[in-house]
Amino acid sequence: MKAFVHNHRFMLLCIAWIWLKTVIVSSLTFNINLHSFMDGVIFAVSPLAFLLVVFGIGIVFRPKLQWKYYFFICALLTGILYANTVYYREFSDIITLPMLSMGVNVADLSTSIFELIAWYDIFFFVDIVLIGCFLFRKPHWLTVTQTKFSQSKSKFAVIAIAVLTITGLTRLDDNFQGWSHSFNREHLVQSIGLYNFYVYDAFLHTQTKAQTVFADGDEWTEIERHLEANRSEANEDLFGIGKDMNVIVVSLESFQSFVINETVNGEEITPFLNELIKDSFYFDNFYYQTGQGKTSDAEFLINNSLYPLGRGAVFHSNYDNDFNGLPEILHNNGYYAAAFHANDKTFYNRDVFYENLGYDRYFSYDDYEVNDENSVGWGLKDIDWIEQSMDYVADLPKPFFGTFITLTNHFPYELEEEDQLIQPFDSDSDIVNRYFPTVRYTDEAMRLLVDQLKEQGIYENTILVMYGDHYGIAESHYKELEKYLGKEITPFEAIKLNRVPLIIHIPGMEGQTMNTVSGQIDVMPTLLNILGIADEDYTMFGSDLFAKDRDDYAVLRNGTVITDTMIFSNEICYNAVTGEETDMEQCASIRDRGDWDLYYSDKIIYSDLFRFR
Repeated sequence: MKAFVHNHRFMLLCIAWIWLKTVIVSSLTFNINLHSFMDGVIFAVSPLAFLLVVFGIGIVFRPKLQWKYYFFICALLTGILYANTVYYREFSDIITLPMLSMGVNVADLSTSIFELIAWYDIFFFVDIVLIGCFLFRKPHWLTVTQTKFSQSKSKFAVIAIAVLTITGLTRLDDNFQGWSHSFNREHLVQSIGLYNFYVYDAFLHTQTKAQTVFADGDEWTEIERHLEANRSEANEDLFGIGKDMNVIVVSLESFQSFVINETVNGEEITPFLNELIKDSFYFDNFYYQTGQGKTSDAEFLINNSLYPLGRGAVFHSNYDNDFNGLPEILHNNGYYAAAFHANDKTFYNRDVFYENLGYDRYFSYDDYEVNDENSVGWGLKDIDWIEQSMDYVADLPKPFFGTFITLTNHFPYELEEEDQLIQPFDSDSDIVNRYFPTVRYTDEAMRLLVDQLKEQGIYENTILVMYGDHYGIAESHYKELEKYLGKEITPFEAIKLNRVPLIIHIPGMEGQTMNTVSGQIDVMPTLLNILGIADEDYTMFGSDLFAKDRDDYAVLRNGTVITDTMIFSNEICYNAVTGEETDMEQCASIRDRGDWDLYYSDKIIYSDLFRFR
């Protein structure tokens, strides 16, 4: 072993640097919860096992090639670590392989990406610069030696295999849920390491691609059995109460519930929505359920009552599947379906996927007059967008189904001072500070939408649905958000921050605040019942929000399950009322239901099962 160390100093130095950097950065960046000493050991050892194997391959190369190989591996792994660090700062998630197919959208994300890069990120690459210098100068004390099938290599292989085996066996304890409950990527990274995660992700990617080929439709039997066991009967009293009315569904970009009926600097953040809520149904326990597809995932949930994929976005990976989408269903019932979004039509592959869902028309960037004066951040300002969109609405065949996707309240929440209707918050986070004025601006755009509907004489014949698509303030800004909320954001409170507003305005009905635990997946069955369209022929994982026997239940894409009594998240069971941790057995049934919901929904999508219906 002493001779091995002497002959491979450069390789071992690279391993030590990358290992130390990976452990430190992962522990500081990702949401790592170590519940025992062994958890800490495994967390530290897992990346080392991978590094021993990958770097160990290099010892069979010629010395000149070894220098380049080790530098390349160090640079590659640093790039993976840094990319995930930057991504996590806003999205609190790990990059997956299917996301690479979404790379065409990166150019449109440039403003957001630059906002996430910090000056101290330069320290990520200090070791790479040093290794590069060593590569150029090749100091004699940093030895590299070609080793054939000798005893040294055998020892090295034994060490690597031993570490991998110990890691794997330790993870087989009864409490480990990483493999069977792999919806939580942070837990997987904690358990098997960031680099091993990508080996696992590559396996999943191959496995899911094969599902379409081998599916034969028999899978529906167990899926339907599962759905029937958890089915709630729609509210018959509301069936058809909105029959033949127009429907407008508005996606409120990055809206979270904590802004509703609240103030900043003594001014209301959402004065119009606060008024609208008074004569609408407002759901204050409504959760977003999006994955890596963010806004597109929210659209998918609303329009299909299926869960989005945990990896990538359905809009990209499965855009040509068969679906029973809400636009198509309404089209078949006499509606004209149109979508309004002042962004590039190819963003998130919307131009292709919208057609598959059954939209008759997509009004995108090219349909709007956009210039420097009426645009900011991601594109056309919401007020200008509503003004131009309503001209198109006036000419739509009636009844119509309209999907409206707002833009202004998008990270990094930029808005010129003359457009700010309230002052920014005062904290150490520019993101938190800027968030409130852009929320207020979108709120004013919603006032204009309603005013325009009234001017066109169709407000009293239009069902209006507004929902938050996903979070606005990422976990990396929770310390500053605590200053606004006036309380500590504990892991339990962080779950509550997954709530987004849902407002359903039905002409002629009195307003009411509904406390039922629910999610975006429940909107489609709710709308179908209101419109008088029987849902027996459609596969939906959600349930009518007005159902008298519906369960208070929502499962998030990361496997978190929320009910009115218990919450399961990140392998911890909470009392939903007190927030106190409780025995895991209390959450066993809801955890299993959540896992099966996500599993069966994924199977429908990956296997393209609707083609067999």
